[in-house]
Amino acid sequence: MIRPFKAPALALCASILAVTSCNVAVAQDAGIAPRGQAVLPYAEQKYRGNVGPTYLDSDPAQFPAPRKAPKGAPNVLLVLLDDVGFGQFSVTGGGVPSPKMEELAKEGVLFNRFHTTAVCSPSRAALLTGRNHHVAGTGNITEVATGYDGYTGIIPKDTATIAEMLHQNGYITAWFGKNHNTPIYETSPMGPFDHWPNGLGFDYFYGFMAGDTNQVRPYLYQNQTALGTPSASRYYLSEDLADRTISWLKNAESIQPDKPWFIYYAPAATHAPHQAPKELIDQFKGKFSMGWDAYRQQTFERQKQKGIIPQNAVLTPRPASLPAWESLNADQKRLYERMMEVFAAYGSHVDREVGRVLDYVKTLPDADNTMIVYIVGDNGSSPEGGFDGTLNENAFFNAYLMSYQEILGRIDEIGSEMHFNHFPAAWAHAMNTPFKWTKQVASHLGGTRNPMIVKWPAKFQHGGEIRTQFTHLIDVAPTILAAAGIEEPRSVNGTAQTPIQGRSFLDVLDNAKAPELRTSQYFEIFVNRGMYKDGWWAASMSFEPWQAERGKFDPLTAKWELYNLNEDFTQANDLAQKNPEKLAEMTALWWAEASANKALPLDWRGAERFSAELTGKPNLAAGRTKYVYSGPLAGLPEASAPDLKNKSFTISAKVDVKDGTNGMIFTQGGNTGGWAFYMKDGKLTAAHNYLDVKHFIVRSDQAVPAGTRELKMAFKYEGGKETGKGGTITLLMDGKTVGSGRVEQTTPFKYSLSENQDVGSDTGTPVVYDYQGAFDFQGQLNEVVVDLNN
Repeated sequence: MIRPFKAPALALCASILAVTSCNVAVAQDAGIAPRGQAVLPYAEQKYRGNVGPTYLDSDPAQFPAPRKAPKGAPNVLLVLLDDVGFGQFSVTGGGVPSPKMEELAKEGVLFNRFHTTAVCSPSRAALLTGRNHHVAGTGNITEVATGYDGYTGIIPKDTATIAEMLHQNGYITAWFGKNHNTPIYETSPMGPFDHWPNGLGFDYFYGFMAGDTNQVRPYLYQNQTALGTPSASRYYLSEDLADRTISWLKNAESIQPDKPWFIYYAPAATHAPHQAPKELIDQFKGKFSMGWDAYRQQTFERQKQKGIIPQNAVLTPRPASLPAWESLNADQKRLYERMMEVFAAYGSHVDREVGRVLDYVKTLPDADNTMIVYIVGDNGSSPEGGFDGTLNENAFFNAYLMSYQEILGRIDEIGSEMHFNHFPAAWAHAMNTPFKWTKQVASHLGGTRNPMIVKWPAKFQHGGEIRTQFTHLIDVAPTILAAAGIEEPRSVNGTAQTPIQGRSFLDVLDNAKAPELRTSQYFEIFVNRGMYKDGWWAASMSFEPWQAERGKFDPLTAKWELYNLNEDFTQANDLAQKNPEKLAEMTALWWAEASANKALPLDWRGAERFSAELTGKPNLAAGRTKYVYSGPLAGLPEASAPDLKNKSFTISAKVDVKDGTNGMIFTQGGNTGGWAFYMKDGKLTAAHNYLDVKHFIVRSDQAVPAGTRELKMAFKYEGGKETGKGGTITLLMDGKTVGSGRVEQTTPFKYSLSENQDVGSDTGTPVVYDYQGAFDFQGQLNEVVVDLNN
């Protein structure tokens, strides 16, 4: 039962609900009549001729005809970048060069009032389904799912994806890059696979199954098969994804040139870790010495010059909690400047690589009939580096903010595979120029407004124009359906569908003065709440996004702000005190929308939501205290592995070794945090990485002699019910203690979003740089047992 409303508010909500966005289906279609059928799949075609005793006495045989897309249906290339601010790339006035985006914008139209949800997985669910993110079960990322309908982290069967609809209407479909829309506890080799890309309507998938990944050493999948980590000496994920996409297109055009294709192309950039080729990083040396305050002013001026923002727009102030650039000391400036140089190289790199795909599409025979939808970010730029930046974004998810003093000594390693580095929150805020706040802050435009570029030469010739109509991610799927001339299905695979809530913006592509198609839209992430209605925006912020630890909070008494976006493009002028009646109307509308769209109950907790044990998320390892692995095992996700955090445990291995044997016995996590148990120079070794802040290594005082041995690592946790405390490692060989040592701190909530558990090798990044590469165990690994009953 939902309790937060008083009776007058309920009455007002009920009256407003009829005109809100929650039940708006596909509307404008620029004159393209929908075809197909409302129930998918189509019935199987059966032979209807006469059958006699033999084929000589029968009507001619006839095979079932393949499903064909409507005549003239376009190819669709849907590109979605990650963690990009409105003022980041040069296409919208930012300081990171994006010549390929600018080229596309000159050929198509750029939307300057397009909106995302403020966090990645919810944005992607909304994009793929055409429904609001809570309706699509994805009120936040899957790692912080809580089990309520709007927060399961599972895209439900009644919100079928655009890929499923296109696939069943004659398209071939492919997904390249990031998948962060499969529940974390379903990403193991055992599946189940119905929430993987192949179960969501995609014929082909190549990419990674996590919210982020090392750009040099990602753990990759093809369809449902783990490929592991690339071993090439010079590898970058953005380059690989572009190569794979072009290769797939070549095959599609060679094998089925008459069949339209749909590609969802989702690079990891520019999400942490910020990594790029060194030669590219060096090209940006000195380019950001002006600092974040001057960067914002310069970007703001360029945005006005380019017509990206209105001439009367006001540059919003920097949050008081973020420091002025001129208040920093010389070491801080040197470090933060370097972090921004790395970030700029990373962004420039992905622009180039996506540009290679765009260039290839231009060479195709049906290039003119290819609709390109390029969404420049799934949310605003990320503040998850904290005040000083970080060597490890995962530290933020464990409620730890690094200091610049902890990073400075490793400044030359930033941008390499060695760290999961992330720049300071003030640079993230600058990337979102001219708006307030950042990623996670769904209450303000800095978290929710991203550029979108659309091109479809066969239908629209409006190169270089800007569109100012308010649009949202949920409007993309119905636009693609309308472009293809495919009817919105009411039933898919036996499940009645929740109506698509987006509206087609094809008419907007054709006419810069077309009426506003989205007049109402709610927003919510981590109880940062926003409500848009007819030019007005109400905003209520819960916590500053760099506040990793969150205490008591009352959403019923939280402050709300009010903006008139028709006159105030950047949310610079809060009208809450001047217009309390409008504010009351807007807040009541938000509660109505939240109720209708499954956004309740509200949950503002931070890092603790990453813990499966604290939140009750399913886990393939839950309910057991003993785990037996009969030989090597690679790529078991942390969410499906034994939870080693905040407790005592032992890892024992039965092995056959020779003198001087090396190699990994067991590892969970990587260079962002975790454990490793291995042999180095013949000695038994155990290591813990505390958030890339501290590294603890314990070695045996003697080498392991050749023969059949039982090797054990025992960790005694000394923190009781507290999280993240230390303990003692004891190393044993054939029951005899051969070494011990202290671990002062342990990772409390999450080792990584993308690293795995491995037995007999290390498929990801090293837990400590005491070893390199896969570090395969050189002996015979007969059995490894993890025991939590210590």
